[in-house]
Amino acid sequence: MIERKYWLRKIEQSWKKSSIVWLAGVRRVGKTTLAQMLSSQSVLYLNCDLPSVQRELEDPETFLNSISRGAIVIFDEVHRLSDPSTVLKLAADTRADLRVLATGSSTLLATRKFRDSLTGRKRVIQLTPILWSECISTFDVKDLDHRLLHGGLPQALLSSVKEPEFFSEWIDSLYARDIQELFSIRNRVGFLSLLRILLRQSGGQLDYTKLARLTELSRPTVKSYVEALQVACVVHLVPPLGGSSSPREIVSRPKCYCFDTGFVTHEKGWDRVRVEDRGILWEHLILDLLMSQFRSEQVFYWRDKSNREIDFVVRTQANEYHAIECKVEPDSFSSKSLAEFRTWYPSGRNFVVSPHTSREFRRSYHDITVTFLRDTTSI
Repeated sequence: MIERKYWLRKIEQSWKKSSIVWLAGVRRVGKTTLAQMLSSQSVLYLNCDLPSVQRELEDPETFLNSISRGAIVIFDEVHRLSDPSTVLKLAADTRADLRVLATGSSTLLATRKFRDSLTGRKRVIQLTPILWSECISTFDVKDLDHRLLHGGLPQALLSSVKEPEFFSEWIDSLYARDIQELFSIRNRVGFLSLLRILLRQSGGQLDYTKLARLTELSRPTVKSYVEALQVACVVHLVPPLGGSSSPREIVSRPKCYCFDTGFVTHEKGWDRVRVEDRGILWEHLILDLLMSQFRSEQVFYWRDKSNREIDFVVRTQANEYHAIECKVEPDSFSSKSLAEFRTWYPSGRNFVVSPHTSREFRRSYHDITVTFLRDTTSI
């Protein structure tokens, strides 16, 4: 078992702020394996898929009273319980000495089973596919094209050969085990048609009207399906940054990134990654890194009507705007878009993230200083 120290630290740090940690992420991303890495003599692991566990938790008060003080309790796939919110609420309110990790293939309010959002009682961690920084340091995967082509789900990443059956089966399982159960979406053909189009267009701006035309679904239906995919952690919408009062900014359409490059390349039918394909796929890996470091509401992109663009912008609590450009080849970076961006948002740092940057360094472009990095962990 490969220890994922970065995520274990995040769980431990979250427990210092709240007794309940919700670990979200798509199926097979490694939630169960990560939970089982928690090292303690007093870990109680409960697989909520099992009928015996579901019966035991029908009386949560008695169950919680039976647990020794200071224990770690893991509710794996907690949304399978008939009343998961009551179990977690009672754990937070009556057993603050416990450390609880609850996992699920979606965000907390994905289902009507959660009648309580546990506001103020939890911390949320979204487990991404294996980060590029983890590939290099932990999983010994240093071939960027392998990571881009296979994706970051552990089973696919560690396979020497890309297996289309794995990706096809995963998509079928997503619909049957998550979407249909949690959201009661019955139009399987329409839903999967939309998902496949989003995979092919991943990294582009989201146009609900065009998607409705392509899928023969109504525009409201497309919006509701996209929202379900967001809640299930399958797509990430990155909103445009707007606020400078410039009429030249594009402020209406978010960019839609599907959760994993392996599924993007699978849907596009690629058996290898061409030079011209690497840029948009590299953006997906940087977005994963940013999502592991910052809250989703802090991450934007920026574009104006002259198509000058900054791949990602992170807004800090100090109201600074860090500009992040994703370049596979650092020499391909041009400062033109950055210079325009800084006329409207002068406060913040500038970064170029490239897998071919062996160590951090800085370069000046007129009066703008840019830091070149291999990943975003030092931002």
